[in-house]
Amino acid sequence: MKRSEINSLMLDAIDFLNENKFYLPKFAYWKIGDWKKKGEEVKEIIDCQLGWDISDFGKGIFHEFGLILFTIRNGDLKTLTKNYCEKVMIVDEGQTTPMHYHFKKQEDIINRAGGSLNVQVYNKTEDDQLADTPVSVVIDGIKKTVKAGGVICLSPGESIYLPSYIYHTFWAKKGTGKVLIGEVSSVNDDRFDNYFLKNVGRFAEIEEDEEPLYLLCSDYEKYLNI
Repeated sequence: MKRSEINSLMLDAIDFLNENKFYLPKFAYWKIGDWKKKGEEVKEIIDCQLGWDISDFGKGIFHEFGLILFTIRNGDLKTLTKNYCEKVMIVDEGQTTPMHYHFKKQEDIINRAGGSLNVQVYNKTEDDQLADTPVSVVIDGIKKTVKAGGVICLSPGESIYLPSYIYHTFWAKKGTGKVLIGEVSSVNDDRFDNYFLKNVGRFAEIEEDEEPLYLLCSDYEKYLNI
């Protein structure tokens, strides 16, 4: 992805969040110069990978395979000083997050506002393929069993609980508009806790055609010496 595209997506995301009265913490808007004035007091932000996360999953077609995320709070798997995580995400119509599962993380995916969110689920086989067995999920505290590859459509306010090792993918239902998604989970580790059905990249490869508007969490190591 080009940095200019990422910068533009950030501005669009901020507008959408503000329209839905969902506000980010102040560090979301720190420039590189602001970060470089910081020291040990921001170690948790960096270590726990808080902040912006925009990915095309290495496919180079963000509007088909892509996701905008912002990690608001998260724990550290090494210390477990917190054992929870919260994210906000934005997905557009026709934009899919590739099929994946988590080794450790369990999560609630919540439709906070906007259009309808489709979530497709599968169990996994021993060799990490898609199983043809029924899948047990919990929707707003109500247990439900769907067929393999079943699609659950979440309206604003609805949520689905996904335990570890359940394959899932999601997208905004066509004709309903982009969706503001909440995620509440156990500690999140996007570097090592995602298994994708097909070989994709979790973080975008960036072509630096202009300065970052705001840093991505994957930028911290490159730009900061904290």
